[in-house]
This record gives sequence, C-alpha cells and structure tokens, in this order.
Amino acid sequence: MKQIKRIMGIDPWKITANKVEVENRRLQESLTSIGNGYMGMRGNFSETFSADHHQGTYIAGVWFPDKTRVGWWKNGYPEYFGKAINAVNFAKVSLLIDQSEIDLAIADLADFEMALDMKQGVLTYRYVVGGVQVVVERFFSIATPELAVFRFSFEATDGENHDIRLESVIDADVHNEDANYDEKFWKTLKTENTSDGSFLISETVPNLFGVEQFTVLTKQTFKGDFHCTNQESLEDQVIDYFEGELKPTRPLNFEKRVLVLTSRDYQTLPELTKVSEELSQEVNAQTYEQLFTAQAQAWAKRWELADVQIDGSDEAQQGIRFNLFQLFSTYYGEDDRLNIGPKGFTGEKYGGATYWDTEAYAVPLYLALADTAVTKNLLKYRHQQLPQAQHNARQQGLAGALYPMVTFTGIECHNEWEITFEEIHRNGAMAYAIYNYTNYTGDETYLANEGLEVLVEIARFWADRVHYSKRNDKYMIHGVTGPNEYENNINNNWYTNTLATWVLKYTLESLQKYPREDLKVSQKEKQTWEEIIQKMYLPEDETLGIFVQHDGYLDKDLTPVADLDPKNLPLNQNWSWDRVLRSPYIKQADVLQGIYLFGDHYTMEQKRKNFEFYEPLTVHESSLSPSIHAILAAELGFADKAVEMYERTARLDLDDYNNDTEDGLHITSMTGSWLAIVHGFAQMKTWNGKLSFAPFLPEVWTGYTFHINYRGRLLKISVGEKVEIELLKGKALKLDVYGKTIELITNYVTETK
Repeated sequence: MKQIKRIMGIDPWKITANKVEVENRRLQESLTSIGNGYMGMRGNFSETFSADHHQGTYIAGVWFPDKTRVGWWKNGYPEYFGKAINAVNFAKVSLLIDQSEIDLAIADLADFEMALDMKQGVLTYRYVVGGVQVVVERFFSIATPELAVFRFSFEATDGENHDIRLESVIDADVHNEDANYDEKFWKTLKTENTSDGSFLISETVPNLFGVEQFTVLTKQTFKGDFHCTNQESLEDQVIDYFEGELKPTRPLNFEKRVLVLTSRDYQTLPELTKVSEELSQEVNAQTYEQLFTAQAQAWAKRWELADVQIDGSDEAQQGIRFNLFQLFSTYYGEDDRLNIGPKGFTGEKYGGATYWDTEAYAVPLYLALADTAVTKNLLKYRHQQLPQAQHNARQQGLAGALYPMVTFTGIECHNEWEITFEEIHRNGAMAYAIYNYTNYTGDETYLANEGLEVLVEIARFWADRVHYSKRNDKYMIHGVTGPNEYENNINNNWYTNTLATWVLKYTLESLQKYPREDLKVSQKEKQTWEEIIQKMYLPEDETLGIFVQHDGYLDKDLTPVADLDPKNLPLNQNWSWDRVLRSPYIKQADVLQGIYLFGDHYTMEQKRKNFEFYEPLTVHESSLSPSIHAILAAELGFADKAVEMYERTARLDLDDYNNDTEDGLHITSMTGSWLAIVHGFAQMKTWNGKLSFAPFLPEVWTGYTFHINYRGRLLKISVGEKVEIELLKGKALKLDVYGKTIELITNYVTETK
C-alpha cells in the first residue's frame, strides 16, 4: 500500500500546521500556495528562512523561451523550451526584534501555527519569539488582481518593551531552478524610492527567437503603526526600512501592499508608471478591512456555486475544497489569452505552460461551475492559436493543424520527442472540448463558426497522419505515444485511433449541419475521411473481450501491480526508463480514457471487461489517472475501488501520493476530485444533450451535495438516504434519474440506490 506523507492537519475549510517543516519545507510551501488568476506565490515565508526551500512567485502569461537542450538534435525539434519564469520576490520582509534578525529555520519559536483559509483565500501564520507574538496574513486580491497584501501584527507576551524593525524588500535577483544553464531571465531597468514606498521595473532578457520581452513594474506601499527611517535603491532591489516600539499595552500593525503590472496590459514604461500610481492611490484609500472584505465576498460568490459539501469525512471534504480552491486561484476565465498550467503558480515543473489536460479534464468542471463564458474563453484560446498549430503540423511535414503538447503561444515548445511529437492524441482533445461545450450548453454558435475552423484543420491532420495498410485493408497510425506515457513509439494505440476516427466523423457531421464553403473541404476530401472512418484499425481481442491498448501489448509479461514488490513504486523513481518501457504497467487511463469519453458507445459488459483487465496493470503515477478510474468504477458498481480512487485524486497533493508535490501542486488534475464525485458517484451524464443522474452514496460518507449550471438552470443535487434534485433557477427541465424520465419543476426526491 502506498505510504502517504501527511504534514498538514485536517480541517474542512483550512490547511493547517503546528510546526515549521524544515525537512519538508518545499512540500509545505507547495501546499500553502495562493494566487488570484493574475499572479501567485508558493507559501514562502516573508521573513528570512536559511534552510532549503523554493522561493517562487509567478505572473500569468509571463514566460521565457529558454534554449532547447537535448542530447541529440532531430529535425522538427522546437528551438526553445517555453517556461514560466520565477518573477520578482515581493513578499520579502526582514524582521529584527531587539536588533536580532529572525530566521525561521533556526529561531526558537513557540506556539507556531499556520493556516490556509480556503473559504476566504488568506494564508496566516503566527509564532512567539523573543517575547513577541508575530501574526502574518497575506492574500492575493480577487477584487483587484494586481494587488497582494501582507499584514504583520506584533504583541508583547512577556510584559516588556521591544524594538521592532522591518526591512521591506522587492528583490529582482531571482532565478529558475529549471534553467538549462543556470542563467537568469530578468534584468532590472529601474529602481526608485518614492514618498509612499518604492518600485522596481524589470524586463525579461533578450532572446534569440523573436518572442516578446515582458516588462513588470512592482510597487510597494505601506500602512500601519511603524515609521519609515530610510530607503535604498540598489541594482536589483528596493528596500524601505521601518521601526516601531512595541509596548505591552499597545500592539503594532504593519501593512505591505504590493501592486504588480505588466506589459501584457500596458505597453510603455510611462503607461505602466502612470497606471501604478493611479491604482496605488485607489488601493491606499481603503483600509485593510475593506480590502479583506472585498476578498472574502469575491471568494464567497465563487463558493456559492462551486462548493461540494461532504458529510461523514473531513478528509474527503478538505480534499475537494483544497482542489477547487487551487483551481480557481489559478484560472477563472477572465482573460482569453490565458490557460491552465499543470503547476499553476505553485512551481516550475512542466514549464508552467498549457497541456491537453485543460480540454480533457478541466472543461467539464468549468462548464458546470462557472459562467459558460469561462469555457468559451478556453476554446477561444485554442482558436486564436490555430495558425501556430498549422505551423506545428508543417514542421512535421503534415497537413492541417497539430496543437502543441506544451505551449504559451500555440507554438510547440517542449523538447522530449516521444511526448511532444508522438503523443498526438491531444489533438483529438481539442475537438472533444468543442463537442463537450456544444453538447453541454446546447449553444451551437461556436461550433458553426470558430469551432468548425478548428475541427477541419484537426481532421486534415489525422487524414494525413494515418497510413493505409494494403495487407490488412486498414488505416493505421504508427509511431505514437498514447495517454500511457510508459510506452513510447508504439503502433495503433487504440485510444489514439478511436479518437482520430471520432474527430473525422464529428467534423463531417458538423459540416453537413453547417456547410462552410470558405473552409474549402472538397467532396474528394470528405470521401477520404469517410473511407478512413470505415477502415480504421482498432485493435481488439475477442477472447478477452477487450480493446487492445496497442499492437503487441498482450505479448508483454502481464503481471499485476499488486504482485510487485512495493519498494519498486513509484516505478518512475525506482526503475530505469528502459525497464519501464518494456513493462506492461500503465501510467494513467489509456483505453479506459476512451471508454470514459465515449461512454455511450459501449455496453456495460465491454466497460467491465476492459476495466477489470487494465486497472490491475495501472500504477496511477500520473495525477490524471485516479479520477477516470473512480468514474468507471462507480458506474460499474465497484464502490470500494471508486472510493479508493477518489481519495487518491482528492488528496494526491495533500498526502503527497506520488512523492513529488514539493515541486508544486498538480493543478489541472485537481479537477479529478470533482469529476469523481459528479461524473462518478452521482453518475451525471449528458449524452446527446440529455441530463441524467444515477447516484450512489459511499459507505464511508453520510451524504454529499453539489451544484451545477446546466443550460441556463442552476441545480442542487443532494445525496444521502434519499436523492434530492432541486431547480434553484431557470425553466423546468426534463432529465433522467436512475433511468426514469422526470420533469423537474421545483424538486424531485427518490430513494438512493
């Protein structure tokens, strides 16, 4: 059984700790990350911390094209590896109490507590040192995205007077831990002290690839009981010095308010400076309480729709709320130039860029838990990058459009050949997102316009990427990597072939419904697509009753994961890559991913046989894996397995299941805990525009409740001894519950099965 690493306490609305995790500080930093969609920060201390940690601040859409570094260059490699870059450290506040600097790695602290309040989006930590209680609060404003607020409160606990000094710093001398050559990506353009604080303007260093340079202005201003004694403007830093005398009868407060503006929104330095001054005046006219109230109200509005209430398990409750909190801290659809990075604002692994995770895993959640404009912005993001996707295909000598595995602009910027140029199934995920939006919302305007433009180019890619086998009279796709990244350069991955076939079919159906002469799809081209659909090779084993993951898979040593020595797990940290590739072990749902996406195409018997064959061979070492297995297990009535997989996806980071959360959170896979409950336990389906539910209640819970937006309605679904579905807003709706069609006018109640 997997050994979990749980360093934070259990609470339905908070992530808590009662000690500074010196040995596991990076993990603690990841778990206490906060953000607001515009920017974010790992849970770094503002005060000095001399032990190992990962200082990380990230700004949405700000990145750098780092030179691709590979052992052996191949034609078609992208020239650069795009990565989210560690931005200016503006949290830094050196604290001196009675002339002694506080270093939280070695200080003799008493009564340490830390809490991430997910309900209001606030990180707080407190401790007593040298006779002084220190309380530090921070939040990244949802109401004013450019604003981060830090408040320090001091109270004497020993009845003595204390001299408190603070050095508030903006530090541009930062680096990325994943830099190829330890280079730095920033240069400072200007530092200046002003009457109300200081500011620093930095710019990404020039690059060789024609990618725009980003300029960032960071400004700090102050409120509270301390008086400024000095200011410094250094090469890569600005510092404001403050002093205050702490008396037993008079606590002291210190506020640091930081504004961050970028050239993504303001093109020139004069404009950046002007807007920062105006916004600073607006922010500083408000009290801390007013800023905090705006933050709390903004989060309350999000939680009103999105919250999932679980009765009977605080661990499960904390897990789903933590995941929703981090998702919405990363992305809430305000900017169609942005997408959802797998690490969000919590780390540098995966480059901070956009993957296919968004279309396959995040779109269903945002469709149900946010305004439809949020999902439409995700679709627009890909449509805007269609020319770049066409460029990617041409680089490989192929027609149509190949959407990137990793990107900031639409141009492929990942350098691992077996993933970047073989894991082409992600192209189908782009098309599926268009279908998902159209089917869920009933709005076909996007499909008829921008959507068809994307579909046609993806279809053209697939038609060119297949090859015809005369010997078998079948079309095939060789040299791919399926969702299971533990097998590379395989032939006829069932999932990839199935998805390609579906894309061609869906595109033809959409063209028939919405003819578009401007897309120049000839009759001959359509006939070719039809032939590929009819003759696509889909590997299947009739004896086992399963779809075969790829040619040759059944020739492997199919020893179940349960028979492995536990010391071998996780495989990717214990086995050589050669051994992993030759093994039968599956990193994440592959065949089962296709069965999930096209669940109305297969019988329950087909689902059962494939699940029972593939799940025992799956190591779930991708964060995307457990949710798909939870959903299918729930549908098949495998309640214990469904709950096991839910717990794994809900607490993947909180319990560090894969021993890698110190690198950052698994943001896009956090959708999995919601999918496991709603698509899994509640069995919500929307096949052919018809909403249906068939809920079950896990034995370890006493109930669960969630809301969804669906076609202009707001529904509340409560599952306990009974199932109750309430129509809170919108017109009456026909839907199925346990296979029975009902008309929902106000509410419907039935026994839970």
